[in-house]
Amino acid sequence: MDHEYLQGRRAARARERRQRARRRRAVAIGAAAVVVVLVAVIALASTGGSSSTSNGPVTGRRSAARRAGHGSGAAHPARGASTAAALGKATGRPGTTPVPVLMYHVIAPPPAGAPFPGLYVPAPEFAAQMQALKSAGWHAVTLDQLRAYWTRGAPLGRGRPIVITFDNGYRSQYVNALPVLQRLHWVADENIQLSGLPPSQGGLTDAQVRGLVAAGWELDTQGISHADLITLSPSALHYQVATARQTLRRRYDVPVNWFCYPSGHYDATVISAVRAAGFIGSTTVIPGWAAPSNDPYRLPRLRVLGGTSPAVLLSQIASARSASPPPSAYGGSGAA
Repeated sequence: MDHEYLQGRRAARARERRQRARRRRAVAIGAAAVVVVLVAVIALASTGGSSSTSNGPVTGRRSAARRAGHGSGAAHPARGASTAAALGKATGRPGTTPVPVLMYHVIAPPPAGAPFPGLYVPAPEFAAQMQALKSAGWHAVTLDQLRAYWTRGAPLGRGRPIVITFDNGYRSQYVNALPVLQRLHWVADENIQLSGLPPSQGGLTDAQVRGLVAAGWELDTQGISHADLITLSPSALHYQVATARQTLRRRYDVPVNWFCYPSGHYDATVISAVRAAGFIGSTTVIPGWAAPSNDPYRLPRLRVLGGTSPAVLLSQIASARSASPPPSAYGGSGAA
């Protein structure tokens, strides 16, 4: 009897051990499932539902186009923007806030005999201006992002938005301006012309243009050769405006939604050609703040000249807010 009793006890203990092992396995499997679900939820939230998990620079024509929102008027969000802005969640209520648009040209000291020395802003001066803007609560957005805010309430991130544009397509914009803006996690708009830059001043290479796009910059245009548009025949005007957009869209696979009037010159005929080419708006050289109440084909900009201190720039931005809207036509002197 004692032997049988001991065998029964051993069998019972073995069954208890097997049951405990099964319970431990079930608990472990359940915990693993919970972890998998949590990881998936966190990954989805951090990417805004995108299948891509890379936070690094995007290169290549197709990747650059996706970041620029090809075909939709959307724009790549500036790094450092709020989560809502990065995800592009619109309120559905059009924004009403006016935004200053700055105009830069060469980011380098002027060479001897430069015809427009005021258009040269040395790199240290530019860096000081950008840091002053950031310290004053500004942050850079693109024109496409601004339009998304004005039309459907897409958020523009924390702080006060400002658009930084660069005209013509000078190499110094890539070499000297891009690193400054990257340190601030800011983007900009490049108003490139396809030809006509003086060799002594230097233009952007194809690889550098692609580098700007990959860094989140918006690519817009001043046309083929910076021609005075108000003096052209209909066919020449079409070439400067429509052909420039078609060429850039095909070459870099980006929207090219905005036109920039060479030297700021425009009239009703030029505006009509810009609209017919598919541009959603254009910028002038008339100082002021861009507002949703403006004609989108006559948006003001504030030219930043060499020798402008950070304090003076902030003052100029504030003063420009009360400026009158750009006129219906402009053919004044100057360069842009």
